[in-house]
Amino acid sequence: MALAAGLGTLALLAGLAFAALGPERAWGVFGPADLGAVDFARLQRRNSPNDALAAPPGFAGTARADVTSPVFALDARALRAAMARALAAEESLQRVDVDARAGTERYVQRTRLLGFPDTIDVLYVDLPDDHSTLALYSRSRIGYGDLGANRARLERWLARLTSVAPVAR
Repeated sequence: MALAAGLGTLALLAGLAFAALGPERAWGVFGPADLGAVDFARLQRRNSPNDALAAPPGFAGTARADVTSPVFALDARALRAAMARALAAEESLQRVDVDARAGTERYVQRTRLLGFPDTIDVLYVDLPDDHSTLALYSRSRIGYGDLGANRARLERWLARLTSVAPVAR
């Protein structure tokens, strides 16, 4: 009985501290929210189930994609602009890096309930005939698993993108 009361008190104090600090400062004990850039050509997927990859077939070396990225009927520059429109409605999303020369962007998005930070890398790829595609890699900063949150995010982002950008037939 005393152990249960002690654990309940500890949980209450942890909850109050989390509320007072906010998710960004509270989760900061695990390191910065932004995990840094990835090299899609040498991408190594994690051993834990807390990442997801969307890419065209055969694109990311030996890394297995969870979701297939479509080919779009516009160049990579226009695809980047379409992605900006598609992501405008995303909650708790911050763009933390852009490398126009490399065709990459990186974002940090926090989960709705507890504010867990996830890092999402995007690579825009020009294809012949003014077509393009993209690769997206989403990974969690905290926890062994993510309950499918990273894959769901990539599927949601691609659905929003295909609603504003023409997919090649």
